[in-house]
Amino acid sequence: MRTIRALAALAVAASALSALPAAAHDAAQSSTARPVLVCGTDAATRRAFTREHGAAPVFITAREALALQPSDPAWATPRCMTSVEHARYVSAATTYARTVR
Repeated sequence: MRTIRALAALAVAASALSALPAAAHDAAQSSTARPVLVCGTDAATRRAFTREHGAAPVFITAREALALQPSDPAWATPRCMTSVEHARYVSAATTYARTVR
């Protein structure tokens, strides 16, 4: 489960970073950490998340993730995103990256 979460976090981070210009990327790196994991919504996943992070999972949408600003506060525990929302996030980030070039 830890490997899956690490890969999911890496995929989300890579998607987000590909959508940021270099200067914004540096600012985002130096400010706050906001990890987002791709999580299931079943009871077993919720229990595992709570056991691992000490709090119940809080789900965010792709729109909420894209609306984050570098000045927004950091999260005490990672946020979760469903696989459907993650696909929307990747699609939106990829589309944005194509239009910025």
